[in-house]
Amino acid sequence: MFENKERTAISDLGEFGLIKHLTTNFKIQHETSLKGVGDDAAVLDFKDQVLISTDLLLEGIHFDLAYVPLMHLGYKAVQVNLSDIYAMNGIATQITVSIGISSKFPLEAVEEIYKGIELACNKFNIDLIGGDTSSSKQGLVISVTSIGHAAAEDICYRNGAEEGDLLCVSGDLGGAYVGLQILEREKQIFLENPQLQPDLEGKDYIIERQLKPEGRRDIVDLLAQMKIKPTSMIDVSDGLASEILHICTQSEKGCTLYEEKIPIDPMTYETARELGLDPTVCALNGGEDYELLFTIKQSDYTKLKNDVDISIIGHITDKNSGCNMISKSNVSHELKAQGWNAFKG
Repeated sequence: MFENKERTAISDLGEFGLIKHLTTNFKIQHETSLKGVGDDAAVLDFKDQVLISTDLLLEGIHFDLAYVPLMHLGYKAVQVNLSDIYAMNGIATQITVSIGISSKFPLEAVEEIYKGIELACNKFNIDLIGGDTSSSKQGLVISVTSIGHAAAEDICYRNGAEEGDLLCVSGDLGGAYVGLQILEREKQIFLENPQLQPDLEGKDYIIERQLKPEGRRDIVDLLAQMKIKPTSMIDVSDGLASEILHICTQSEKGCTLYEEKIPIDPMTYETARELGLDPTVCALNGGEDYELLFTIKQSDYTKLKNDVDISIIGHITDKNSGCNMISKSNVSHELKAQGWNAFKG
C-alpha cells in the first residue's frame, strides 16, 4: 500500500483537474495521433489496418497492493495491453487509460501509477490519448485500451498454423509465476510476523518478471528484419499450454511439444524446485510471461535457428493426432490447459 506523509485529497482537484494534472507530462509522438487528451474524443489517422485491445485489472483479482508497487502496476497495466498488439505482429502506438480509485488513495498514490504509465509510454514510444477517472467502492480498477496498426498482409492471427509448421516461443517461461509464489510466500511471513523483512535476495529476475513484464516489440521487429511472417501468433498470458491449444483449436490442427525444448531460466528452475513446484508445470500453466508464441514455415527455420532468444519447441500436426507433449523421459502426454482462469472462485 502507498505510504507517504504527503496526502492530497483527489477531491481537491476535481475530475478534470485530476486528468489535466496526471497527463501534463505526456507528449504526442506519433503523426497518427491528430488529437490526444483534452477533447471529447481522440482523433487518429491510420493508413494501415487498426488493431485494438483492452484489458481490465482489478485489485484483489489481478494484483495485490501488499507487494505490488504502484509505479510497477502502472507500467504493467500498459505492458499487458501492448503485448496483445505485438501478438498480432503489429506496432502499438496509442493507449487510453481509465482508473477507478477508492477514497483511501491520495493524489500522490495516483501520481505513482501514472509515473509507471509514463515510463512505459516513453520506453515503447506510445501516445496516451485519453481515458477516464472515477471513484470506486471496490478498490483500485485500471482499464487500458491499446491501439496499433499493421499492413493487412503482415497481421498474424491465431488460426493460420499449418501441418508441419514449427512451434516457436521467445524468451523464457514460468518466471512470472514462480516470482508470484515468492511474493505470496513473503506476504504470508510478513502477516505472521510484521517485524520480518521480505527475503527476496537473489530472486531479482523472477520478481521483475512478475512485477514489471516487458512486451516483446523487439521480436516483432526482429521477425520483420529476418523477413519471417509467422503463420500464427499469440502472447503467453495464461500459460504456454493454454496458448498452444488456442492456436491449435483455431487453426484446427494438432501439435507435438517437446518438454526438453521449453525455455526455462535457471533461476526459475531452481526456485520452483525450492518451492516444491515442477518447473515444467510452471511454464505450461503459470502465465503472465507475455512472451510471443508463434508458428513458422519450415523453410524459415534457417533464418532464426541461431537466435538465442527464440526457441523451437515443437511442431504442428494434423487435427486427428491431438495436442501432445513428449516428456523428457520420452512419454507422450495429452496437453491440457490448466492456466489462470479469471472466473474461477
